[in-house]
Amino acid sequence: MSLYDAVRDLPLQIDDYSLEGLELQARPEFLRKTTVVHLHGAGEEGIGEDVTYEAAEHDRLQERGPTLPLTGDWTLHTFSQHLATQPLFDPLPERLVYLDYRRWAFECAALDLALRQAGTSLGEAVGREPRPITFVVSMSLGEPPSTERFRSWLDLYPGLRFKLDANSEWTDELVAELAGTGAVDSIDFKGHYQGTTVDTPPDAALYRRVAAGLPEAWLEDPALTAETTPVLEPHRDRVTWDAPIHSVQDIEALLWPPRTVNVKPSRFGSIERLFAAYDYCEVHGIGAYGGGQWELGPGRGHIQLLAALFHPDTPNDVAPREFNLAPRPGLPESPLRVEPRATGFLTR
Repeated sequence: MSLYDAVRDLPLQIDDYSLEGLELQARPEFLRKTTVVHLHGAGEEGIGEDVTYEAAEHDRLQERGPTLPLTGDWTLHTFSQHLATQPLFDPLPERLVYLDYRRWAFECAALDLALRQAGTSLGEAVGREPRPITFVVSMSLGEPPSTERFRSWLDLYPGLRFKLDANSEWTDELVAELAGTGAVDSIDFKGHYQGTTVDTPPDAALYRRVAAGLPEAWLEDPALTAETTPVLEPHRDRVTWDAPIHSVQDIEALLWPPRTVNVKPSRFGSIERLFAAYDYCEVHGIGAYGGGQWELGPGRGHIQLLAALFHPDTPNDVAPREFNLAPRPGLPESPLRVEPRATGFLTR
């Protein structure tokens, strides 16, 4: 039985829904907004979080309010099929990946509600026990790059592991310094973003410098071009992917069969597509690790619980949200114990 078969026929009653806005001034130039979806039915509530990055899209959604025709008696699968026909954005967003991000919020809320109405948890439904998850802290070193913040985190938590965003200003000396700490699990080249604030053009010299200087690190999302592909070919077993992965078909289409991929739940949009990717990776011996999207609310618990159930021992980019902010003591350390609620798809 597939993972999705374990949940697809869960009965789901929806009486109404509501929307809740969250925001955080994460940095002077970055006001992060998300929207929490609350589905209500049969005296229970299911919760999901829309991680769309455009703040104005959250304003529009919240101003429109709960106008989608979602009430009724469904199964999780028939609700998902219905949701796929609904105008989640009006008008369509400039970045179509946001369609999956918003759908994921409603799908999470539906799964949470269906599990609560059934009086069971996600772990019980799929026959898995959550285990403590290893996590990495994802960050950029800035432009020009500096290891000051990176070192501040290491001073507070000597065992902390990192996923770092690279750029063309990285020097041999910087790479050697990072290698000397032994704390870097993966490097994100962000070579598949277009029209965003994190776009990073392909750079064969950077890829060569990082691949040679950090020989144990995963190499995530390089841009494959005539210049960069020959550089990465000898390191193909370390190349992994995030932004291009939205389905099993995307994994199958990769130039090199991956040893591991970033199965970032919000990129898949639906529970069915996400669970199909977990099944595919398990059958084909492909490792998986999770990734976050600057969640401010329940979405962080969702991705942590999924990591605890399906890939707890990999470099999961699902650290507690406080690690996105300024370094401070007293935070939970890896491995992180995840405590799911007795019913539903949430953590305590």
